[in-house]
Parts: sequence; C-alpha cells; structure tokens
Amino acid sequence: MKAFVITLGVFFIPLAAAAAEADAGRFQLEKSGDHFIRLDRQSGAMSICQDKDGALVCRMAADERAAYEDELDRLAKRVTALEQGNVAQRALPSDAEVDRSISIMERMMKSFMGMVKEFQAEENTNPLPQKT
Repeated sequence: MKAFVITLGVFFIPLAAAAAEADAGRFQLEKSGDHFIRLDRQSGAMSICQDKDGALVCRMAADERAAYEDELDRLAKRVTALEQGNVAQRALPSDAEVDRSISIMERMMKSFMGMVKEFQAEENTNPLPQKT
C-alpha cells in the first residue's frame, strides 16, 4: 500500500508544479507610486493593490467596479421579476389545439404502422436464404 501511495505522489507532484507555473504567468504586477497595478493576462481585468501589514491587498479598478455593480443590479432586478411572477406565463392549449395535435399524431402512427406492415409482407414473400 505504501508503494502505491508513493507512486501516486511521484506522479502528481510534477503535475501540481506545472499547474502552479502556468498560473504564475497569468498576472503581471507593475509599481505605480505607492501602490501596484495587477493585470490579469487572461481576462484583461486590472486591480489596484497596496501593501498592508506585509500582505498585498487588491481591489478592482473604479471602472470595473462600476460595471460589476451594474451587472449585480441587473441580475437583482431579474431575480425580483422572476420571484414576483412578472414573467409571461404559458397558457394551456385549448381543446381544439389538443384535438388537432392528437389527430396529427394518429395519422403519423397509422402511416408508420402501414410501412411496418409493408416491410413484413415483403419479408414473408422474399425470405432471406438460410446460411446455417
């Protein structure tokens, strides 16, 4: 069992290191005065970071924050509308629509069953040769 665990560890350690290396190149930090600008190279998002008590604390840039707040407001309005039932409710079909749909399905099934009967009749008149 120990050998199995060691083998798994040896296999997964390089994978974890490769994942960390790929993520390390994702962000770029640039010093600007007493703070840093962090650029996310994948999404293009920018953050303003400051050193507070030895930790780098980042917050979104003002224009990104406004877009974020607008999206939150839009989603909150949508949730409220859905909760209140303002979304158009689908009405049940009328009896005439149901009858028409059933009639179409009946015709389709009769046509299909007719084709099945034709194939069965052909098979009975022209049976395949026995190969056994």
